[in-house]
Amino acid sequence: MAPPRHHAHLLLAINVVLALLCHQPRSAASLSSNAAVSPSPSPSLLPPLRPMMQRGLMPRLSELPANPFTAKAAFVRYWNRKVHSNRPHPAFFFAKLSPLSPPDAAAFSTLAAAGQLGSRIRAFCAAASLLCPKTPSSSWTKSSSGEGAAAAAGAAPFKNYENGNFSSYGNSGGGGADQFAVYSSGQSSPVDSFRRYGKGSQGRNDSFTSYEAEGNVGTASFTSYNGGATGGAGGFSSYAGETNTVAMSFGNYDNTGNGRSREFMAYTQDANTGEESFAAYGKAANGAAESFKTYGNHSNSIASGFVNYGDKANGAADTFSSYGVNGNTPESTFKSYAADSNAGVDDFKVYRDDANVGNDSFTSYANNANGAAADFESYGKSVNPGSVMFKGYGLGSNPNHRIDFTRYSGDNTTFKAYSNDGVEFKEYQNMSKLEVSKLEAEATAARRPLPMWSPEPGKFFRERDLVAGNRMPMPDIADKLPPRAFLPRDIAGKIPFDATAVSVLFGAAPGTAMRQVVASTVAECARPPSRGETKRCATSAEDIVDFAVEMLGDNIAMRTTESTAGGGGEVRLGRVAGVAGGNVTRSVSCHQSLFPYLVYYCHSVPSVRVYEADILAVDSSQKINHGVAICHLDTSDWSPNHGAFIGLGGKPGEIEVCHWIFEGDMTWTVAN
Repeated sequence: MAPPRHHAHLLLAINVVLALLCHQPRSAASLSSNAAVSPSPSPSLLPPLRPMMQRGLMPRLSELPANPFTAKAAFVRYWNRKVHSNRPHPAFFFAKLSPLSPPDAAAFSTLAAAGQLGSRIRAFCAAASLLCPKTPSSSWTKSSSGEGAAAAAGAAPFKNYENGNFSSYGNSGGGGADQFAVYSSGQSSPVDSFRRYGKGSQGRNDSFTSYEAEGNVGTASFTSYNGGATGGAGGFSSYAGETNTVAMSFGNYDNTGNGRSREFMAYTQDANTGEESFAAYGKAANGAAESFKTYGNHSNSIASGFVNYGDKANGAADTFSSYGVNGNTPESTFKSYAADSNAGVDDFKVYRDDANVGNDSFTSYANNANGAAADFESYGKSVNPGSVMFKGYGLGSNPNHRIDFTRYSGDNTTFKAYSNDGVEFKEYQNMSKLEVSKLEAEATAARRPLPMWSPEPGKFFRERDLVAGNRMPMPDIADKLPPRAFLPRDIAGKIPFDATAVSVLFGAAPGTAMRQVVASTVAECARPPSRGETKRCATSAEDIVDFAVEMLGDNIAMRTTESTAGGGGEVRLGRVAGVAGGNVTRSVSCHQSLFPYLVYYCHSVPSVRVYEADILAVDSSQKINHGVAICHLDTSDWSPNHGAFIGLGGKPGEIEVCHWIFEGDMTWTVAN
């Protein structure tokens, strides 16, 4: 009689163990002593291994059955109980299952139940393939950069350097230069710290090139940077560019410096979400020259704060050449800027041009300044105006003080408590919708490119584009988030889905990018659903299956775009087929969130059509990919500023909007 089905995996595992024992190498003594007492395994128990045994070969690891006690095996059994569509297991989804071994899963589950998982959090992160905050792996303490072989060459080069802590570097150094190149590039969750850098140095130059570029969840801090330094120059090129969630801070920067010049080029350009702060920047400096070129341009949802900037400085010259241009929902705050300064010159050029909404404020700007000049050229020239406020502008300044605005524009602008003397507005206007439309028309006529925060070509398209033979742009659909795995439900359920609890457990300190990530994901999960939407944040693979079955029934299929081939270029569509016969249906789409372990934001919306399409190379018409696209037929509740309407035109409720399912995301439908 065949064994019961639920014992099959266990019997197979026993068979493998017995087979392996039979093939263990033994000494001659052990062979002779065991020959009479070691019975041969029953042939009926070992049919899978028998051909290999006859050939005298050991079974390869890939040929051995899965351990039935792993988290992966447990999920396979769960899937088979819940999903009855009789389709192959989706490899994309199953590849994200927890890699924890049975002993590790049991041990960490016990610790989680007792609230003691934090005591082994590093081991847990490594074993479970999670994204956890790092601690600086290196620490440099050097009272002077003028020591050692590097100083003999006149420079201290650092290349391909990552995740470091400089606690006291280059202090009191004289002459020469420090160079940092390719610093923490492409890293996940780097933590870089500079403390007491270049304090009291004399005529020493420094440069940072490609610092924390193309990373994920990067945290960097500079504390007491070049304080009291005399002479020399420094520059930052490509700082935190193309990063995903940043937390950058500069504190006590160039304080009480003498004759220093500093330039920032391409600072946090093309960055996605995060917070930046400058505190006590150039305070009480003498003859300093600070300039920022392309600061925060093309960024998405960056919050930036400058506090005590150039206060009590003497003869300073500060320039922002291109600040927040093409930004999407920027939030910038300047407090106590150039207050009590003497003979300073401050200049802002091209501030917020082509930005999309956002919230900016200037408080206490050039107050009590003496004989200085402050200029703004082209301020607030946003495509979609945001909220801008000036409060305490030039108050108490010496009559010799001169403040010019060449062009100040935008809706929702407020000036409060500014000086009546020495302030000149050459062109102050609230741009009406008519003027915005005119501006957009002029941009189209001049063939100017769309703002960088506009959606990439092909990210959104119309349903009529989904026809065989059509040539269309395809966006870069590659998953930009760091690789992580699901937690077993048994462990995930014991971790409170609370921003503070998760941050404390995983060591995400306040002010770090990881802390921001955790708080943002939890807040998005707590957001009330929109009209007609049913949403759930899934912290385990089982949660996703449960939600999909709850919404669609157990005859379901998971679909995603096969690969990233064709992304970022033009493609041609081959065969296009509508799921469920091309009828209007309901689906469940799940989008990956940034979190220490895999969390998916899943939502079900009515009135969609789902399509599968062969994606062909434009030149050869050879199939290079198989894409899944979803078309939202009801957009009436979408924001007018949604990227789909920026890219396609139209308004909420006027048009349907289609998009591809990106790598890392998925959609569930009823199985055909």
